[in-house]
Amino acid sequence: MKTTVTFRNNVKIMGEGTETLLFGHGFGCDQNTWRSVIPAFLKEYKIVVFDYVGAGGSDLTAYDDERYSSLDGYANDIIDICTELQLHDVTFIGHSVSSMIGVLAIKMEPQFFKKIVFIGPSPMYMNEEGYKGGIDAGDLDDLLDVMDSNYLGWSRMVAPLIMGNEEKPDLAEALTASFCATDPEISKKFARVTFMSDNRKDLSSLTIPSLTIQCEEDFLTSREVAEYIQQHTANNTLIMLETKGHCPHLSDPKGVVSAMKGFI
Repeated sequence: MKTTVTFRNNVKIMGEGTETLLFGHGFGCDQNTWRSVIPAFLKEYKIVVFDYVGAGGSDLTAYDDERYSSLDGYANDIIDICTELQLHDVTFIGHSVSSMIGVLAIKMEPQFFKKIVFIGPSPMYMNEEGYKGGIDAGDLDDLLDVMDSNYLGWSRMVAPLIMGNEEKPDLAEALTASFCATDPEISKKFARVTFMSDNRKDLSSLTIPSLTIQCEEDFLTSREVAEYIQQHTANNTLIMLETKGHCPHLSDPKGVVSAMKGFI
């Protein structure tokens, strides 16, 4: 029988090992985004995947404006999953915004976690004096305004830019479909929480080993952001992949698996 958190976040458990890898998807995605990476770890690890509320097969009725008004609410979902499943020595793998959600979860309840992997992370997406996150405040406002007025059109425009890899149009089509499958109203709120967040100060709280996996060309983040994370985070290792896009676990799964195996 499914327990409350397991049902709420559509938690799935697989694999033959005892050490846990907990995978957190990025904005606009769901647990299916890990489909090309998970097979490489099934023999040696217990794999736990889930959907944030509003994505995939999650319980949409569980969405609460107050809880999810900041990334802390999503971090609490991770803590709830670890608590309910009685996980320990977890390696958390977070894509995009899930990287910082993972940092917040570890800051809240460090006893659950052993290591963390960032894939395409950013502690802050906006540029400001002395920090280049990648997006000017005015451009971000415009992007969010377009999302508010035409979410499906925004998804079809932005998903290919995020995916990159124009020579693999099927990947962009799959990401567009994932964007369009999420609840639009929840997605709009999650987008604002994601792109308006500033977690730079939280990096110093992370003391467990961490790995940053970053593509050379990325619409949402960059080598400069990855190097910022490395400089401001203890025990962080940076691996740059010679590939394009914000979703290397889909466009370059072999590169991501190789980097992860060398770390975990």
